[in-house]
Amino acid sequence: MSETPASTQFELFNEDYRLVERRSARSRHLRVEVRSASEVRLVYPRWVARAQALAFLREREGWVREKLAELRQVQAQRQVPELRWDGQGELLFHGRRLPLRLVPASGLRPQLRFEPESVSLFAAPQLGLQPRHLELILRRGLLQRARQEAKQLLEDEGRRLGVQAAGLRVNDPRTQWGSCNPGGLICLSWRLLMAPPEVFRYVVVHELCHLVHRNHSPRFWALVERQMPGHDEQRAWLRENGGLLQDWLPKE
Repeated sequence: MSETPASTQFELFNEDYRLVERRSARSRHLRVEVRSASEVRLVYPRWVARAQALAFLREREGWVREKLAELRQVQAQRQVPELRWDGQGELLFHGRRLPLRLVPASGLRPQLRFEPESVSLFAAPQLGLQPRHLELILRRGLLQRARQEAKQLLEDEGRRLGVQAAGLRVNDPRTQWGSCNPGGLICLSWRLLMAPPEVFRYVVVHELCHLVHRNHSPRFWALVERQMPGHDEQRAWLRENGGLLQDWLPKE
């Protein structure tokens, strides 16, 4: 999760999709990952030439076609609702679809509240907020909440592991759920807030373990397993549902 990606648009197999090429000093083997219905990731070691890596990708044409078709079929069935404020809208939060409510309030400053059974935005009618303003408030509230939860997770899991991150950055990257740079700064996607809490926790544990092992070696994965037994379940959830998190409130 922590290498820096280089990405490009590449037309292959008569289908357009976004190809993310990742040349990694930590990778020992070539591999192809179908990340979503519109994205394929090609990871290859630094000593492998780009032409060789692309040839490797072409050899897997049939498998890539199958995975893209499967994900596109799932995507067609997902029916992510539009952002609505008329009482019929929903928002994905902690792995659940919760009603999204706009509640009239007397305060002059809108407030977003995450309640057990709904996500509510309290705002004074006289403010005359338009849908684009409401969405902006919602995005800011989600980012703030994600930062709060991430900070707490970093403190709790870092204490258990005996490490401390140099800092935290929460944003909306297109290709990574989390990363850890050489200086120990951990970056996380706010969209993890929409995933089940254990998935969010897994990504935090994963990145904290990079403070001990700066690679994806067997020792690294053994440490992840020690800190979070059964983490493969959370990894699988991200592989299968990562595209869904990107469908809600698409990146502008």
